[in-house]
Amino acid sequence: MDETLTAFLARAERLMERIEAALPHRLEQPDWGASIAFRYRRRSSGQGVIAAVGHIGAIGLADLKEIDAQKEKIQRNTAQFVQGLPANNVLLTGSRGTGKSSLIRACLHAYADQGLRLIEVDKAELVDLPDIVELVAQRPEKFVVFCDDLSFDEGEPGYKALKSVLDGSVAAATPNVLVYATSNRRHLLPEYMAENLTYTHGADGEVHPGEVVEEKISLSERFGLWVSFYPFTQEEYLTIAAQWLSSLDVPATAIAAARPEALVWALERGSRSGRVAYQFARDYAGRHSG
Repeated sequence: MDETLTAFLARAERLMERIEAALPHRLEQPDWGASIAFRYRRRSSGQGVIAAVGHIGAIGLADLKEIDAQKEKIQRNTAQFVQGLPANNVLLTGSRGTGKSSLIRACLHAYADQGLRLIEVDKAELVDLPDIVELVAQRPEKFVVFCDDLSFDEGEPGYKALKSVLDGSVAAATPNVLVYATSNRRHLLPEYMAENLTYTHGADGEVHPGEVVEEKISLSERFGLWVSFYPFTQEEYLTIAAQWLSSLDVPATAIAAARPEALVWALERGSRSGRVAYQFARDYAGRHSG
């Protein structure tokens, strides 16, 4: 074989390797025994990977205070799910820092020994949700696909992909997959004052939303269970702060004395959320340790 043909074949082989690397590859099974929580990420090559989360924040359902009604709904739905009973996709909406994502993590810990697993997917990668569902469809575990802080701008591709999955047969036909999403927006899309002008009134006075409003409502309606979270009162905030201080081994006398500081902390942050209470408790416990 002459040198010209040898060089040509070598270049052709390198070209084929580059083409194969650029083509989409089938999503590979991770080591499902490595963790109870996983993240889906798409690499720069376009290849999707499900990776185990090495360190998961330890939080129990009992640690979450002043959201008992919301806790009961999520816990009941999750229990039905792991038991193989009918359960719903869930949308958790409301004020920031009120425990939406913490509640999902707490349920993961509570039901992990019954086979519950979590796969976190960013909204930009929701277009790959069908591939994820197909990958886990035959697994014995129950999977919650978790989308945190979910909201869309007009025209984002993940919006229509999620809408199709929730309304279609992909997730519904797979009894071991549910979607749990948190959002500060009830309808997941920005809403504008001008859209109120699209409402019409029937002869009997009944109000009908316009097409734009209907489109925005349609995605959230595809979640079977809505759970709303509300801002905490001052006493609720102090109860949550006391709970976190107790979990950090702060003595009861010190917890009572910390109330004024907790209020000042919230005032400076402009919020009485559960997140702010947790941050105060860590600061206070650190300053008064030893």
